[in-house]
Amino acid sequence: PLLDQFVCVRVINANALDLRRFQFDYDLSFSAMIFNGDGTVYGRFGSWRHQRDGADKSTAALVRTLRAALLLHRGYPGNKGALAGKQGAPVPFRTPVEFPALSASYSLKLDWEGKVARSCVHCHMVGEAFRQHFRTRGEAVPPEWIYPQPSLQTLGADLAADDTARVETVRAGTPAARSGLQAGDQLLSLNGQPLISAADAAWVLHRAPEQGALPAVVRRSSEATGLTLELPAGWRRDSDISRRAGTWQMRAMVLGGMVLEELEESARTGSGLDGGGMALRVKHVGEYPPHDTAKKAGFRPGDIILQADDLKERISESGLIGHLLQNRRPGDRLKVRVLRAGERLT
Repeated sequence: PLLDQFVCVRVINANALDLRRFQFDYDLSFSAMIFNGDGTVYGRFGSWRHQRDGADKSTAALVRTLRAALLLHRGYPGNKGALAGKQGAPVPFRTPVEFPALSASYSLKLDWEGKVARSCVHCHMVGEAFRQHFRTRGEAVPPEWIYPQPSLQTLGADLAADDTARVETVRAGTPAARSGLQAGDQLLSLNGQPLISAADAAWVLHRAPEQGALPAVVRRSSEATGLTLELPAGWRRDSDISRRAGTWQMRAMVLGGMVLEELEESARTGSGLDGGGMALRVKHVGEYPPHDTAKKAGFRPGDIILQADDLKERISESGLIGHLLQNRRPGDRLKVRVLRAGERLT
């Protein structure tokens, strides 16, 4: 059996997780990391596509990922240089409970004799602790912690849910399309890293620059073809982070606890709004701390935000969150203009 070729370990909490090694998408409900016995990372598994699709497709992809990992293992250590980029990046703390945001309430061990669930550090709390670390220091939150582990969908390509890294669709006019990527291509490597899953591609993008180019190799019609994937300035802001658990924390930080959604084209026209301007409808206003700042300021569900800070152009909720976390600090006051029942308010 396939799994008999691996030593399988289930990690049930993140309290004592070694963050130098275990770096993955902390917002996912299921993630897997595949290591060599010496600690070298072969690959990662788990994606938002897998969470949306049926378990049968996820299982098929996992099987292919495990088989691909075995191929890497057979080539090890001769291929160790190609795996260098898959290893963890430097972190400020070794374990989650060393972060100031968590250290007062959590310890390395669970409270097995008392409140077990309340003593458990959940994975999404790790990403939240990273962001809080930067905010507490008065620093801009790095883009990779606002838009963590972005999928290739951000650049215009969708990967099949039942395979390692096979391109399913490519949207016209996107960086993926301009690179020459085509539906049916099997992504073999990205930025020099061998890909054995969609999560591997997301890891490459997580560590990618804010602007630049990534070399890629695809298998097309049984032949290897080299491509270059261009990363335009600000490319991460095309990520949709609205469904991430960690986004609730970011909404509290810079949106006062509001959930925003882009106004539909018909609603824009009906409200007499410019198609190129900001039009974010308030879908939800938080009721309780720390998500009630917008409520206290007088925002209401149904308000349409036309300007926030110095931004007036069309932007998504995800893009606005990124702008504010990069450019504003705790305690700053923002000028916001809204449309409410036909009246413009500031």
